Amino acid sequence: MADLSTPYRTHTCGELRPTHAGSAARLSGWVHRRRDHGHLIFLDLRDRHGLTQVVVDEEEAPDAHAVASRVRSEYVVMASGTVAPRDADKVNPRLATGEVELRATDISVLAESKTPPFYINEPDAPIDEPLRLKYRYLDIRREPMLRRLLLRDRLVQAIRDVHHANGFVEIETPDLIKSTPEGARDFIVPSRLQPGSVYALPQSPQQLKQLLMVAGVDRYFQIARCFRDEDLRGDRQPEFTQLDLEMSFVDEATVMAFVEAMAIEVTRATVPERLIRETPFPRLTFGEATERYGTDKPDVRFGMELVDIGPALGGGAGEPSGFRVFDETLAAGERVKAIVAPGMASASRRETDELTEAARRHGAKGLAHLAVEGPGDVRGPIVKFLRADALRGIIERTRAEAGDLVLIVADRTDVANDVLGRLRTELGARLGLAKPDELAYCWVHRFPMYQWDAENGRWDATHNPFSGVVPEDEPLLVTASGDPATPSPADPAGRARAMQFDLALNGWEIGGGSIRINRVDLLRQSFALQGYSLDRMRNLFGAMLEAFEYGAPPHGGIALGIDRWAAVLADQPTIREVMAFPKTQSGSDLMLDAPAPPDPAQFAELGLRTVGVPDRATRD
Repeated sequence: MADLSTPYRTHTCGELRPTHAGSAARLSGWVHRRRDHGHLIFLDLRDRHGLTQVVVDEEEAPDAHAVASRVRSEYVVMASGTVAPRDADKVNPRLATGEVELRATDISVLAESKTPPFYINEPDAPIDEPLRLKYRYLDIRREPMLRRLLLRDRLVQAIRDVHHANGFVEIETPDLIKSTPEGARDFIVPSRLQPGSVYALPQSPQQLKQLLMVAGVDRYFQIARCFRDEDLRGDRQPEFTQLDLEMSFVDEATVMAFVEAMAIEVTRATVPERLIRETPFPRLTFGEATERYGTDKPDVRFGMELVDIGPALGGGAGEPSGFRVFDETLAAGERVKAIVAPGMASASRRETDELTEAARRHGAKGLAHLAVEGPGDVRGPIVKFLRADALRGIIERTRAEAGDLVLIVADRTDVANDVLGRLRTELGARLGLAKPDELAYCWVHRFPMYQWDAENGRWDATHNPFSGVVPEDEPLLVTASGDPATPSPADPAGRARAMQFDLALNGWEIGGGSIRINRVDLLRQSFALQGYSLDRMRNLFGAMLEAFEYGAPPHGGIALGIDRWAAVLADQPTIREVMAFPKTQSGSDLMLDAPAPPDPAQFAELGLRTVGVPDRATRD
């Protein structure tokens, strides 16, 4: 154990044990609680290491007692005295220091405190999040928030240990770079030395880590700060931290094997009390994941998988099912799929209406449902329309049992999968189907190389524009017309699969990576499919294109979100709960009152002015 003694303390507030009994000690910390019993005053003294009971006896130490009588919660005090064992009936088994106490002979007030805006010594007290964010320095004093930050520290330390043990070199990359398309808006920084020009804050060190492979570094990693100007939600912040790594002379199997072994070792070092559901991690193709779970980041801790019930309805080619919506959907070449919510057959009309509204909110035209009361006993608004054999086929195909509720969406494949996947996630949480202490990692790979951007009439990379193509699909990287300048949704490129892989954990995407394109000709060909002219390629990616002319090794890597990973390991619903100083959903820092209007002199120095921006008072 590290020696943390200073002139203000001989031990931390979590360090004293029965072996210290009889010895002198000095502690410093915050007053967690104060209990005044007249001639005896009890102070629970707290620091980040723990809590120790300090006893001040008026007869033994009248001066210390006088000082202790005026201290209040959150005062910073120093207490000196002798460590004494507690009486057997006064031992506190909930504290690591609960078998001893400090019999104080001297108390000094190091700093006084106002009454805090919320209770710091009540870990379960409900506190509005804006208040917690405004006084984050007080929130971090609370045991739950401090515990999560310490977990995050263990996570990052374990990551560094594993990578250094496996021959990786930690290299920092710059935070002022050139703006390039990475999937979200860049934050830009005006240059004073080069007026009219801007830097961009990195959305990721993607190009830089690939250039390090060209440089021969071989194995690189970094705990990288990244920035994205995008709408915020529970798993997104404008600034975030990721584990960024890249490896040379590797294939998909090599990268995925290292990342999986690393994730297992890091998880066990960080939260040894939590069970990893399955090793090796399950591997799903993108198609399998979306067909079975409706998402490319499935929570595999529970079933409730999506079921194609088209074959039970005639599949659009046989005898009609009797329900027009299903029959017309199948005839149009679309899908009818279902999930089974266990034990929800007794759902009220209000509950089924809420589910229907949720489905519409997620993009479906509607939601049909069937309640299985018992063998051969099924109720629901569509029962009267369905042929008996079609109804029986639905129950058999979904394997619904008595007490279950079957939820059905008829739509395009992507819509049906997405809507049912979202409902599956919501109902899984509502019904408590996932074991909360279980950690279920899984791989999703073989993503489509591109997705069609109908608005701009081009192909976009599904991950980043540098991802490699599955070797046997390389001939597909062409347009139907033969001219990259005239792409269409019918292009062979739309069928190409990328050497991309995502790591999901309990329904969160915590990482995404790929084997990269390392040939200049193939990189230019892929850029052309994405609508980049040769001049624009050179403007945006000139350094990489030129570097590849000097010999780029086969390479690949991944980036894992530290904030997301820590949130799941800490069993928290948002990444804000594992970040020391996060922003609100609107991107505001309530503690520092940021963002704020710049000083006019700053704008003048940069040669900038605002146009059409309302006063802040108006915006607020």
